Amino acid sequence: MSSEPRPASPPAEPLLRVEGLTKHFPVLKGFLRRRVGTVRAVDDVSFTLGRKKTLAVVGESGCGKTTAGRALLRLVEPDKGHVWFRGKDVPTLGADELRDMRRHMQIIFQDPFSSLNPRHTIGQIVGRPLVLHGVAANMVEAEEQVRDLLARVGLQPKYISRYPHEFSGGQRQRIGIARAIALRPDFVVCDEAVSALDVSVRAQVLNLLMDLQEEFGLSYVFVTHDLSVVRHIADDVVVMYLGQIVERAPRDSLFARPSHPYTQALLSAAPEPDPAKRRKRIVLAGDVPSPMNVPSGCRFHTRCPLAFDRCRVDTPAQHTVADGHVVACHLYEGRIEPIDLAAAVADRAAV
Repeated sequence: MSSEPRPASPPAEPLLRVEGLTKHFPVLKGFLRRRVGTVRAVDDVSFTLGRKKTLAVVGESGCGKTTAGRALLRLVEPDKGHVWFRGKDVPTLGADELRDMRRHMQIIFQDPFSSLNPRHTIGQIVGRPLVLHGVAANMVEAEEQVRDLLARVGLQPKYISRYPHEFSGGQRQRIGIARAIALRPDFVVCDEAVSALDVSVRAQVLNLLMDLQEEFGLSYVFVTHDLSVVRHIADDVVVMYLGQIVERAPRDSLFARPSHPYTQALLSAAPEPDPAKRRKRIVLAGDVPSPMNVPSGCRFHTRCPLAFDRCRVDTPAQHTVADGHVVACHLYEGRIEPIDLAAAVADRAAV
């Protein structure tokens, strides 16, 4: 009998692998609709999402996180890049293949007031996809499944004949969640899914999403600007600025040792109930540049207190500072310890 050690099994393929995802929008003007500029919403974004995991995509408004989430599902068509899901590159799929793939990838929209058709009952909103994808033979059969789905998201099955205007914002978002999980997808994009809700309702919906993830084995890309939500729900975090990823890390690593100056500024502004854990507030100078006229080199250099000449010319490469923790910043070339942005800002103010 051989005593040689058995070869290690290869690492599991991630559920979702994104490579070089890019989406630019033309800016048109005048009667002839001439192109006068380009909004660089998403520029060369790459990441992976594991099975039954949650990846949070965070950043200020206008950083491209919502466009990136929708481009994954081809709700907006990407210009370049690959989105590998279930062994297929989503941007290359034809209409029929994409229709079949949509059963396995869904979205929960930000606004529960505009994402539901006001002329349809809840039974029609949640049940019609079941018929279209052949999960139910007809609407009568679909309604039985809809009642079960409503119960799973914390709503009374008798609400099946009601219309969206008869529900509160939190209840409407639960309906949106029921619609998203109706086809038992593997992957769901949550596009600011709790930002329009009251704080108490927000916690309930987040706990519901986590319970459903455990029950159905879901993977989430969770688009948000709320770092308290990220701390609660995410396994990994991607930080975006002006269409590009500036930092990517496991959740605990990101909160324990934020490395990019922009990430440190974001975390300093996040509420922290424990006074002992509060970070010194970092106020960045200037405004976010327009995505129509992005700065050369590092896109953050116009607001970064630590910027030097190279930052204005060269786009920074991604540097590994810890296991699974990468940061796109010239200061981390040959360095792994986080810089102290707060101290740098204080020194500059004192000069």
